[in-house]
Amino acid sequence: MQMRKQEQKILVIEPFSGISGDMMVGALLDLGFDFARLSDELGLLPVKGYRISCRRCIRSGIAATKFDVDLPDEHAHRGLSDIRGMIESSGLSPWVKQMSVEAFRRLAEAEARIHEKTVDQVHFHEVGAVDSIIDIVGSMIALESFLPADIVASPVNVGHGTVRCQHGIYPVPAPAVQELLKDIPTFTNEIGGELTTPTGAALLSTVSGAFGGRPAMRNHRTGYGAGSRQTEGGANVLRISLGERMADAVQAPVPPEVRVAVIEATVDDMNPQVYGYFLEKAMAAGALDVYSTPIQMKKNRPGQKVSCICALADVDRFAELIFRETTTIGIRYTTADRKTLDRRFEPVETPYGTVTMKISLMGDRVVNAVPEFEDCRRLASEQGAPLKEVQAAAAAAYRRSVPGA
Repeated sequence: MQMRKQEQKILVIEPFSGISGDMMVGALLDLGFDFARLSDELGLLPVKGYRISCRRCIRSGIAATKFDVDLPDEHAHRGLSDIRGMIESSGLSPWVKQMSVEAFRRLAEAEARIHEKTVDQVHFHEVGAVDSIIDIVGSMIALESFLPADIVASPVNVGHGTVRCQHGIYPVPAPAVQELLKDIPTFTNEIGGELTTPTGAALLSTVSGAFGGRPAMRNHRTGYGAGSRQTEGGANVLRISLGERMADAVQAPVPPEVRVAVIEATVDDMNPQVYGYFLEKAMAAGALDVYSTPIQMKKNRPGQKVSCICALADVDRFAELIFRETTTIGIRYTTADRKTLDRRFEPVETPYGTVTMKISLMGDRVVNAVPEFEDCRRLASEQGAPLKEVQAAAAAAYRRSVPGA
């Protein structure tokens, strides 16, 4: 029984036949997400004139769910700022908004690097306007329902042959896919054609925390999302498995010692509203931590020191983000050793609903147990209860579940 407490929920994405946006949504629906709920939440977007549907189908003997977006001929070429405005003005959850915008940001940056344009000059004509918005936002809506969970992915099958893009015929993978899957393990087999689309690559690179072999886990449910075509030599499906990491074979926990980069910038001429926006952008982009410190600057002006902690490999990416989103004209960064406690997550039942507890450990000893704030906030809003009472109920439920706590 004690072993079960150390297990952590995990989602494993296996693009053994590639990945596209509709395959991702289809697999999550097949995994158990409710189609009516997906339709209702997508209705919060200021997007009209489309219809979504799902159906069961067979791909090379495997039963799967096919998700489709039907829309009239559309020729609107939206830029990143347009799509970001549509998403951020909607009534979707903060997590769905952040992750959806992040996926489109990655897609725009990939296109910008390929064509030597700025991000603001990129228009999403290659991935389709409304259907790509529905696929990306729909994937995030469905994914959120399975959180908290580690999300990991196996190597990506990109296919082989050629693909026709707006500017001509290119070898598979397409240029945007090649850019989005940088540093991510890929492979190809005998199945021809484009198996991984730019939308699929953007989704995978945004949501997956790690790539590699299938971790040791207990599998609880499996979903299959069907691609649009039958392929010879394999089933054209995306598989997503939901389960728990095995407690006696936990893969790659957060290392207790790791070297990180600390990027700093000092600012005394920026609207204070921008600080919060920058923090959200940096955290959504994968920063380990972001904070600001009040300081007194030259000419006796009050200012802020903005600090961003990230992986060493991400220094250039976060430096670019700081320059783009703040008014600073210079940064400095150092490297630092970091120690962290191991962590695991446990659900507890309260009178208000299920709350996830974040458990911090030093070896086998529990050092801290804290209710996840977003769970408590959501339940407090849904139940009309004070937030502090939901938090207290979760802490009490955890103490009751652990002998001697």
